[in-house]
Amino acid sequence: MIEIKDIHKSFDDNYVLKGISGVFQDGMNNLIIGGSGSGKTTLLKCMVGLHTPDQGSVIYDGRDFTKMNTEERIEIRKEIGMLFQNSALFDSMTVEQNIMFPLDMFTTQSRAEKLERVNFCLERVNLAGKNKLFPAELSGGMKKRVGIARAISMQPKYLFVDEPNSGLDPRTAILIDELINEITDEYNITTVVVTHDMNSVMGIGEHILFLYEGLKEWEGSNKEIAHTDNQQLNDFVFASKFTQAAKDKL
Repeated sequence: MIEIKDIHKSFDDNYVLKGISGVFQDGMNNLIIGGSGSGKTTLLKCMVGLHTPDQGSVIYDGRDFTKMNTEERIEIRKEIGMLFQNSALFDSMTVEQNIMFPLDMFTTQSRAEKLERVNFCLERVNLAGKNKLFPAELSGGMKKRVGIARAISMQPKYLFVDEPNSGLDPRTAILIDELINEITDEYNITTVVVTHDMNSVMGIGEHILFLYEGLKEWEGSNKEIAHTDNQQLNDFVFASKFTQAAKDKL
């Protein structure tokens, strides 16, 4: 479980997060949603230590990440898997080398043990045998799956995913959502997904935080969204549906 308490973050005069609190549960797809500029990616970066909150706490299973020194934070980071929006693969490395990268950094496993783990992760994301390919040889969906394989290579307790469906066609986006959902359930991971994709929200949104102008405006499940009377959330939901419908007609 991850708990955030009263998270504030500003950049110069831009006050991005204005006291966000919430709980992200084990074995559950926890989604952070909101429009552009709502603060959702900034919140995710505060949670993994890429940004330092101006105020507030990020607590991993009772351990206050914000009060830790560098060495203590490294131990938490070993338990975190991260899939960035653009997959963030190293272009000069093969698929195998990309997935092995965190194992090289954080473990003392033998080469054979690391390769076994790489092959397991590739098989788990349905890319068995693609070890020697380079990112330039992969489709967008394959890059996302390699990113997921790398994110789970350290057998994380916590998985953070930033806009997993960005740049993907609808069919591939659904496959990525299904894969994230399967991995979360199979390994009982605390998964936190930042997205603006309503298909993802309705498909895998077991627990959702909706941000609006730096505030937590609503919290609930995808089953509760249709019955909310929150105006900002309704505007976001129906605007998203309208935008997707317009795209489908092109």
